[in-house]
Amino acid sequence: MKELLSGNEAFARGAWEAGATVGSGYPGTPSTEILENAVKYAKEMYCEWAPNEKVAFEVAAGASLAGARAFCTMKHVGLNVAADPLMTLSYTGTVGGFVAIVADDPGMHSSQNEQDTRQYARFAKIPLLEPSDAQEAKDFLIRSFDISEQFRTPVIVRSTTRISHARSLVELGERRERAFPGFHRDPPRFVPIPAWGRKMRIRVEERLRALRAWAENANLNRVEMLSREFGIITSGISYQYVREVFPEASVLKLGIGYPLSPHLVRDFASRVKNLLVVEELDDFIEEQVRALGIICDGRNLVPGIGELSPERLNTARNRINGADSTLIIPVNKAELPPRPPVLCPGCPHRGVFTALGTFKDVVVTGDIGCYSLGVTPPLDRMDTILCMGGGISLAHGMAKAGEKKNIVGMVGDSTFFHSGITGLIDIAVNRSNVVICILDNRTTAMTGHQDHPGTGRTLAGEDTMAISIEGMATACGIKRVRVADPYDVPALVSVFREEMEAGEPSVLIPRAPCVLAEKRPLGDPLRIDPGKCRTCGACLKVGCPALEAVDKTPNINQNSCAGCGICRQMCKFGAIGSAERR
Repeated sequence: MKELLSGNEAFARGAWEAGATVGSGYPGTPSTEILENAVKYAKEMYCEWAPNEKVAFEVAAGASLAGARAFCTMKHVGLNVAADPLMTLSYTGTVGGFVAIVADDPGMHSSQNEQDTRQYARFAKIPLLEPSDAQEAKDFLIRSFDISEQFRTPVIVRSTTRISHARSLVELGERRERAFPGFHRDPPRFVPIPAWGRKMRIRVEERLRALRAWAENANLNRVEMLSREFGIITSGISYQYVREVFPEASVLKLGIGYPLSPHLVRDFASRVKNLLVVEELDDFIEEQVRALGIICDGRNLVPGIGELSPERLNTARNRINGADSTLIIPVNKAELPPRPPVLCPGCPHRGVFTALGTFKDVVVTGDIGCYSLGVTPPLDRMDTILCMGGGISLAHGMAKAGEKKNIVGMVGDSTFFHSGITGLIDIAVNRSNVVICILDNRTTAMTGHQDHPGTGRTLAGEDTMAISIEGMATACGIKRVRVADPYDVPALVSVFREEMEAGEPSVLIPRAPCVLAEKRPLGDPLRIDPGKCRTCGACLKVGCPALEAVDKTPNINQNSCAGCGICRQMCKFGAIGSAERR
């Protein structure tokens, strides 16, 4: 039976068919939907949202060492968080099949950087597979569990935005049930103290040599011989673009992104006159091909920044043919007005940034989440973003460096549980006079409203312990912990001022649920009385998309207004009042 699946749905199906029993992850576009679909198989597979990717990786690793097939999911920056256990699991090896599904985001559609996960496979000396469509997403995941058990190694399956979200027909199979052997004690294998770790290091190199030999004949790589004049080496989604733009070319499609098969590459290169390497992001394959002494084109023709596409690849074809490099593939682009990134109408974060906007000499260290949009005009009230949890630690670092201005560190509720707790402990122990603002909207909003340790629900929707943010802050050693209403801007201004003047570290928790998750307005929509309005523009400075301006005259879109009342608090002339909802 065939079914139309996205790549992420296919990954979930592949884990189920492979007989996996444990899946753990942290939400992050474009990987989020893998676990959200895997939990549909909850009868056979336990799935959870972990507090962060390191924990998710370790949970799956524990299940593997006990003999179960297990997987973890994350986006590319999440593998940075999980890099510590990844490197050591490469040494100890696995028992039950272990697969880390990592989704890269070329073009930074929803990420703070571009990274190529293939580099981590080389770094850890472990195999990496790259599917090029949803069918391969399912099939390669199943094969990855087999490879993991055959070579006692963790395996990375690399996805990208297009693989994760594009749909294609997938042939469904049955589940392969496996007996659970349980953990068998073997300290020399599983405990990498130096005496045993040095022996593990040797085994890692022996395994890599065995993997290289295996990759030579594995049917995950495929040669498609057509033209003797021109050949292309490619992998992943790039293969689909190659087949569209270069239908006549011979192709070496690498399903095994690492380790490379030297004999296979040399043989293919010897059969074509000209060779091009097409890959997304780093020149990972090209570098290895050139290291074999093979002349090829690659990054000189195919860009390594941003997401690859048939249009961009067609530019490379034009250059090869000596033609003008303008695109010749027709692209239908609708003439749409630009939509700047903005917080939703009624978002509780808007009140926080509006309040902070009254302080002109305060440094705001930001973090990863919806509240990142506080950096854009007209709110314009965020000064730095580094990584998840960085909003707390950067604030501490600035204070210890001697920054004289008041500092507010910004972090969301899910991000606080992800990687903010340790930074808060650092602030308490080493005593920096900063205000940490934990924006609690009761969900992981940016990635689609997933639960986290503070919501009281599991991935499966079951009720569970809801970890208290104020309780955690107190346990971290912070004495000043306050909860505030983010929609009461004057009160927020007073609270911020009090905490900035306190002379000790404090935590402020503006708490209100995400209006998008609640799916209901906060109150009746508002309207502007044109007779009272002085067109001063103060209401427009809150950056609400429900507020519109025509010839500098503000108006409230009744269909968009959530009734939060923040704009009304900004109006000095009483021109904004309630209107009946239509």
